[in-house]
Amino acid sequence: MNKITDFFTSLAQKYLPSAYVFSLLLTLFVFLSGVIFKQKNPLVMIEYWGDGFWNLLSFSMQMTLILLFGFTLAKTKWVHATLTKTAGLATNNTSAVLLVTLVSCLACLLSWGFGLIVSALFALEVAKKVEKVNFGLLIAASYSGFLVWHGGFSGSIPLKLTNPSEEMKTIIESEALPLSQTLFSSMNISIVFMTIFTLLVLNYFFSRDKRNLQANFSVEEKVEKKDSLAPKEGAKKLEDSPLLSLTIGALGMIYALQVLFTGGSLSFNLIIFIFLMLGILLHGSPSKFYGSFKTSVEQSAGIILQFPFYAGIMGMMASSGMAQALSEFFVSLASRETFLIYTYISAGIVNFFVPSGGGQWVIQGPIILPAAKELGVSLPKAAMAIAWGDAWSNMVQPFWALPLLSIAKIELKDIMGYLVIIFLATGLVTSAIFALASS
Repeated sequence: MNKITDFFTSLAQKYLPSAYVFSLLLTLFVFLSGVIFKQKNPLVMIEYWGDGFWNLLSFSMQMTLILLFGFTLAKTKWVHATLTKTAGLATNNTSAVLLVTLVSCLACLLSWGFGLIVSALFALEVAKKVEKVNFGLLIAASYSGFLVWHGGFSGSIPLKLTNPSEEMKTIIESEALPLSQTLFSSMNISIVFMTIFTLLVLNYFFSRDKRNLQANFSVEEKVEKKDSLAPKEGAKKLEDSPLLSLTIGALGMIYALQVLFTGGSLSFNLIIFIFLMLGILLHGSPSKFYGSFKTSVEQSAGIILQFPFYAGIMGMMASSGMAQALSEFFVSLASRETFLIYTYISAGIVNFFVPSGGGQWVIQGPIILPAAKELGVSLPKAAMAIAWGDAWSNMVQPFWALPLLSIAKIELKDIMGYLVIIFLATGLVTSAIFALASS
């Protein structure tokens, strides 16, 4: 396993560009593919690309906000204290890696935005506690938990099916698909447990390698200036007022509970709203919340910059028909018994070009679900096959690793060797579960 990991790490060190350059190369690849394989006029492809930049502004803002508010919540004193105390459970490299893996999985099941950030911050705290640790592996372990996000409470596809578009209502012949048929189905729960088990086993064996252990790990931390002892007046008193934050946060949480207890669903917007209000409550004052939020924006700069480029790629993939053709190709190969596996693989491939669960659903949902209906395959299972395929290839698609790498101050090539093995192994495990679910 170490030899295979070394091989992929060596490839990454030599040939893997930065995530931003990767997005630019991917843009050119999709552009040329549309011209060559779909025989589209280059000017038309440029139009698809430019239009795609702005067609997903609403969704891009949702993605950005859940990440920013998740990051801001993770920076609260209560969450930070919990991470520091939990990090004390790690005593050596192996226990450190396993603990980070488990915390990452649980946090990402709760919310992908929160989990992505809190797992990186937790890895830093663990690295401070353990005398010698493989820091690259520790960060890879913290990212590996991101595999389970689409099977958790912030999974965009199952959440969208609780309030589907009119087109999707026609396809599913229902007003909605409840979470009991998607997130809380036996198939999804089985995949979640088996994925976590596989990650723990793989990361355990990775951690037994005594090479690359780093001693005396340290990270630069900003020292906050203490408030002046002079009496606070006027605007400064308002900025530091816990009462103002508590009032607004309480109103927000009352609204969220009111929505949930009056039959409303845990929609994507509601999750974002809850994270914002919890952040306001737990920071204690407007000034502290705003300070953490500014840090969150800085750490999320890579995603904010690259999302329009991936939206442009999505525009070319969708408008040129390439994404549809790719999905239809896999559908044409599938039988009733293999449909979920082929859907899973096709979703993993499409995710390279459209690294967004919601955006991918817009492209693949209207193709996959009618085909599933025709073959007699469960529609909720088909939807979750897309969801898990989207999460699966994130292990080797650098987009969502950007905030984590920024926090840890390391490069993608330092963790890619481990992630490739995780990608291959979990792909086999999940495919096996889909095969059993189809029988």
